[in-house]
Amino acid sequence: MSDAAELGAFLKARRAALEPDEVGLPQGITRRRVAGLRREEIAQLAGISVDYYTRLEQGRAKNVSEAILDALARALRLRPDEESYLRNLAAPKRRDRRGPQRVRPELQLMLDAVQAPAFIFGRYLDVLAWNALGGAVAFDFGKLDERNMPKLFFLDERAQQLHPEYDSVCRELVANLRAESGRHPGDPEFAQLIGELSLASARFRTLWAEHHVQEKAQGWKLMVNPVVGELRLRYETLRLPDDPDQGLVIYHAEPGSESERALRLLASWIAEAPSGERPVNTRPSHPHGL
Repeated sequence: MSDAAELGAFLKARRAALEPDEVGLPQGITRRRVAGLRREEIAQLAGISVDYYTRLEQGRAKNVSEAILDALARALRLRPDEESYLRNLAAPKRRDRRGPQRVRPELQLMLDAVQAPAFIFGRYLDVLAWNALGGAVAFDFGKLDERNMPKLFFLDERAQQLHPEYDSVCRELVANLRAESGRHPGDPEFAQLIGELSLASARFRTLWAEHHVQEKAQGWKLMVNPVVGELRLRYETLRLPDDPDQGLVIYHAEPGSESERALRLLASWIAEAPSGERPVNTRPSHPHGL
């Protein structure tokens, strides 16, 4: 799908997600045949013509101005991450030829020094690097040939066993993937990844069609660890200044909680386990150059 078509599909999905009372409009005398606002209502709220808005949704409008994007973001009540996605699609940046993503050795040393589960993800939500505790809370990344998180969640049945809140995690992951794809409109590797997931997973197809956008930032994850049992952990994400396509994710438990005690137990298990049972911190070959 072209950038203009993606922009149109996103506008249509966000319009359908709004109800009249959310934007101060009356429901009307007649019952609406479809959910959400009408095109003419969004056009009125944004202060643009219905014809122009229709061309936007149909992927036929070019060179959308900043003023129009500002107005659409306000009319559609977009969150900051959704607005960034809108702008990325409307004015895609020149795409330089990109090679495989690499993690600087200094960053791996930093990960190993962190006394908490931590990993670094790349532009396709591949796990590029991790520390021993990060490789032990759920997937043992070093023993996997595939470390792309969307593929692990939608194509590997173990994900559902490890994550009791599997449905909500899947929804969040797809929204994260759409936000990442918006940073690189037209990237053929994104198109290949999304196509592969869409063909293999009906759940992914349904969630992708909803056009939810959410930057990976912070939140809670509930996991069932095979060694210490249930872990409820908070995560924070930091973008790396020298490569914004890479993000550092660090997990931590609530102080004094059972999860904090379980994490300490897991760290002790890693330190004391025979070498053959510990999480592996080496990286097999990968098509994205991890």
